[in-house]
Amino acid sequence: MVAPGHGSAFLAAALALLAAAASSSGAFVGVNYGSQGDNLPRPQQAVDFMRNNGITQVRIFDADPDILTALAGTGIQVIIGLTNAEILSVGHSSAEAASWVNKNVMQFLPNTNITGIAVGSEVLTDGTASLYASILVATMKYIHAALVAANIDSQIKVSTPHSTALIQDPFPPSRAFFDQTYAKTVVLPLLDFLSQTGSYFMLNIYPLAIYQQNRQVMSIDYALLRPNAGIQDTITKLTYTNVFDQMLDAAFSAMGALNHTDVGIVVSETGWPSRGDVTEVGVGVDNAETYNNNLVRHILNNTGTPRRPGIAVNAYIYEIFNEDRRQGATSEKNYGIYYPDQTPVYSLDVTGRDSGGAGSNTSVRTWCVAKQGVSDNSLQAALDYACGQGSADCSSIQPGQACFFPDSVFSHASFAFNSYYLKNKMAAGTCDFAGVATVTTNDPSSGQCSFPSSLPPTVNATVGNLTSSTSSSEPLLASLALCSVATIFPLLINSRLLF
Repeated sequence: MVAPGHGSAFLAAALALLAAAASSSGAFVGVNYGSQGDNLPRPQQAVDFMRNNGITQVRIFDADPDILTALAGTGIQVIIGLTNAEILSVGHSSAEAASWVNKNVMQFLPNTNITGIAVGSEVLTDGTASLYASILVATMKYIHAALVAANIDSQIKVSTPHSTALIQDPFPPSRAFFDQTYAKTVVLPLLDFLSQTGSYFMLNIYPLAIYQQNRQVMSIDYALLRPNAGIQDTITKLTYTNVFDQMLDAAFSAMGALNHTDVGIVVSETGWPSRGDVTEVGVGVDNAETYNNNLVRHILNNTGTPRRPGIAVNAYIYEIFNEDRRQGATSEKNYGIYYPDQTPVYSLDVTGRDSGGAGSNTSVRTWCVAKQGVSDNSLQAALDYACGQGSADCSSIQPGQACFFPDSVFSHASFAFNSYYLKNKMAAGTCDFAGVATVTTNDPSSGQCSFPSSLPPTVNATVGNLTSSTSSSEPLLASLALCSVATIFPLLINSRLLF
């Protein structure tokens, strides 16, 4: 460790190298790591577990010295937190801010790769805004000034996470604006600060909460990033296929309304609970697995949003472990990808190396086909998506090609669904299409039309007395997931309880 006040040039050089390495890696999916549990692994065990699972980005909710010590030498990039309660002291004194940075940042550098400081959490919407709102930006400025004094401000950015409840009228996204109570007095100075310091706007997006409050007019597929018809912003004519993109573009529009188009967004929290109370609609392991697997593909494909296509958005999944001491409903304790004993709640790889998930099986050949008894209109809508925005290979069902016959919507949809399913490596939610598709182990091939399966065909080549097998493989193409909403809906979005 480097003592405060010494070696600042060394620190700056070391952190610059780490920042340069990170900037070349493209979009990432990180995890939130909380400590509100009685049976959580010790920090060193948790960090070792993250390293073994290829996790390179983590956010913690405070500046726990045991966690920061465990992270030393791992290269894992960490955003640390200054809690809401700490804002009251740090926000009134530059000396207090310098002391906080000295204690919680400087003593861990450069061995621990601290890249960000989140000041508070959902301060403007957590019910205690009257205590913190007026000094939020001042606190951030004091912390940043302390980083400048240590010559590490270019490597460690300062921001603050917000709930989507701060965004009003989020559909159509182009019409969204920030809560007028704070737009000019807090959010505008905040955006000015983020712009001047090269930082980012942090947004917490919880699609389940939005779905639960709007399920009379919203398809769960729209929340889960699953295929469906999508809805159009009548002002921009852009089509939205999921809540995640919708809220991102609503935030971009709200920032634009305050004359800021120069600030990016990091999704500081997003996730789906695997277990909840009987009254909690939409909660469950299958939906949690589907959402997070679809999210990982969506992010790592650098898809961007309809408003900003191709521009990477980084996200942190909430969260790595279940926390049994979280307050609130049962779901609050069950957002984890893993149980505290480090066994998986469901299959998920945030690195994208193994999209796995429900529906994948490496030992059984499977295909994705249209369900019997579904109307042609429903199949045609899903077929149009698969061959269009879904990027399925539909060339074989064109006139004159091997799979044009049988010339029926059912047959063509089955081929397109199967292509989409394989391109996404049979991951959770990729053989559903709003309930009109299903996985089968019966080969749907017929005549000259051959359907590829989840296991590549094996070609045996005999050389002398030796027989070798070679396999073809489908390339991985991550995709946008489409969803539908019956009508344009007024979203009523509440924040989650975090502290």
